Formats: sequence, structure tokens, C-alpha cells
Amino acid sequence: MKKIKVFGMAAEKGRWLYIPLGIIIFMCLGTVYSWSVFRKPLENLFNIGATQSGLPYMLFLASYAILMLISGGFIDKYTPKTTIIIGGIVVGLGWILSGYAWNINVLSITYGIIAGGGVGIVYGVPIAVISKWFPDKKGLAVGLTLLGFGLSPFVTAPLAKWLIDFYGPLQTFKILGTTFLVIVPILALPFRFPNEQVVEENESSIKNDSKSLDINTKEMLQTSKFYGLWICYAIGTLTGLMAIGITSPVGEEVIKLDSKTTALMVSLFAIFNGIGRPLFGWLTDKLYPLKASIISYIVIMLSSGLMLMATEGTVLLYVLSFALLWLTLGGWLAIAPTATAIFFGLKYYSKNYGFVFTAYGVGAILGVLISGIFRDIFGSYIYVFIPMFFLAIAGLFVALFLLRESNS
Repeated sequence: MKKIKVFGMAAEKGRWLYIPLGIIIFMCLGTVYSWSVFRKPLENLFNIGATQSGLPYMLFLASYAILMLISGGFIDKYTPKTTIIIGGIVVGLGWILSGYAWNINVLSITYGIIAGGGVGIVYGVPIAVISKWFPDKKGLAVGLTLLGFGLSPFVTAPLAKWLIDFYGPLQTFKILGTTFLVIVPILALPFRFPNEQVVEENESSIKNDSKSLDINTKEMLQTSKFYGLWICYAIGTLTGLMAIGITSPVGEEVIKLDSKTTALMVSLFAIFNGIGRPLFGWLTDKLYPLKASIISYIVIMLSSGLMLMATEGTVLLYVLSFALLWLTLGGWLAIAPTATAIFFGLKYYSKNYGFVFTAYGVGAILGVLISGIFRDIFGSYIYVFIPMFFLAIAGLFVALFLLRESNS
């Protein structure tokens, strides 16, 4: 792979600072994936059921996706540093205000809409900045940064559990919110884009297709590649989030594991979710988005097919299948941003990826709905793997037809 020649030695070394800073920021934002730790304590505190306790989480994911779309244009207008600071303040305040919620409806606003919206404001900024600083290895750099989001539950879930045991869920919201309010804005301070001319010269030296460097959002929305990527991303996140949502119930109901063991498995799977990001980012760099997508869908088909054969006691089958499903969810959160940069360039990247990322919101909502409907109709989560298998086949065909290099 060609080395960057346009950056000076100091810039070449300095750009690597953004990756650990981004990892820590995403560790804070990814605490949403530790929501399951809060559910039972909140159900007891507010005297509510499982459906109601999931409402803040669903609203969080929806707000997160919507604000990603809206905030895409903020980054260029207000600078990356300012955007992260504003978003970090909103995230922190959302968590802190959640500590004062007196019922689940208030919590759905403070946590779901405010904190989730703050994550949506911040999320795209480190990705956009790092993509421009690493035009020679976009996928690997973005994937390494997003490692923080995927691994967050591995650290934040036990931390939140410990705090809840000592202080209760509401006080835990305040403690974590105050922490985020301090950490995220401070880590935002070094974030900036490289000189635009440097980006363009650098990209041109790495890729010959210079016409792909300045595709704006309006033009992007007229290409088949956008719709192919959007559908593939939606399917990838739908199947992945569906798997995450049913990991513990499948372990307990189908494999007959106890709750402590399934909780341990979730921590293990979080590692695979994190690893999937740099792995598939690297694959997207090396093999182009089409081949990375095909690999992902084949893995999903294999995993869901194996789970359809699962019965009581097939622990190895369960661990292998869910580790791979968590891996592919992490993978799509690296494939999609990297593919956006490869297909449509870096000049309008922030806004373009905001539109692509709406697929995540749709996938999150549909994943929860489909898994719930199949569980209610058929009486077991094992049947959820049937639509998962066929969705992966559909995604494979969409990728083959719409993500080819020759496609416009």
C-alpha cells in the first residue's frame, strides 16, 4: 500500500493520536449497549414490564440515527471540535437528567431522545475526521476507532452494574453522565480536519478515479450504489441488532443455560463485536466493499443456519453462531462508513454518511419488531433465525447487483 507523501513527518505521526482519542469517546457513547444492566432495576423501581423498560433504548437508537442525518452538515460549518463538544454536553446532560426521572416516560425523553440525540451529533465526527487523515487506510483506521463502541459493554456493563448495586440506577445515571460531560468535550479539543488541498492531493495519489472525490449528497442520492449500500447496511444492522437483542433469551430458553452464564457470554460476544470493526474495515480496504459485504452475508447465513439446528445443551454451537453474528454487526459499522468514502469521496463525507446511516435506525427498529413478532407467533426465539437466513441471501444479491465497481 502506498505511503502518504503529502503529509509531513509530524502530521504523519500526529494523525495516529486521533484513533485512541476516538476509541475513548466511542467507549463513552457505546454505553447504550449496556442498557440491559439497567432494565431490571428500573422495572422494579418504576413497577413496569419489559416492554416499557425497552422504550428508552429504542428511542435512543432512533434519535441517534436521526441526529446523525441532521448533524452531518454541522461538522463542516462549526468544525469537528465544536460539534463533538456540543454533542458531548448533550450526551452528559441527557444521562444526568435521567437520574432525576420519576417515571419511564420521563426517562424515555431524557435518556432516549436527549442522550441518544447527543450520541447522534458526536458519532459521525471522529469517523469523518479520521477518514480524511487516513485516506490510504480508511477502513482500518475507522474500524480501529469504532472498536471503542463495540467493546464499550465489556467495560461499561460491569461498571454500571457495580454502581447500580451500590447507588441504584438513578444515581448511576448521574455519575456516568457527569463523567461523559467531562471526558468527551476535553477529548474533542485536538479534533480538526487536515487541509482540504492535502486531502484531495492525497486521495488522487491513492486512487485514479478522481471524479469520485466530489460526489455531493444530491448526486449521491441519484446513484444505484447509494441505494445498494443503504439496503445492505440496513440488512446487516437488522440481523446483527436482532441477534444482540435475543442473545440472552436464546441462551436461556433454547440452550438452557443459566442467567449468569449468558451474561458472561454477552461480555465475550462484545469482544467479537469490537474486533469485527477493524477486521471488516481492513477487508473493505483490501477487497473493496462488494467482497467485504459478500463475506459478511455468508457468515450470517452460516451462523443463522447453524442456530436452526441448535437444541438444549449445544453450547458450542450457540457460542460460535452468536460470536460470528456479533462480529458481523461490528463489521457493518466499519464497512458502511468506509464504503461511503470509497464510493462518494471525502469532500462531502460528513453529510453523505449521515444519509447512509439512516439505514442503521431502520435496521434497529425492524430487528426488534421482527424478533418480537416471530417469538410471539411461534413461541420460540429459534424461529427468528429463519428470516435472518433469508435476509442474508437478499443482502447478498443486492450487493452483487448494486455494489459492483462498475455501478454508477
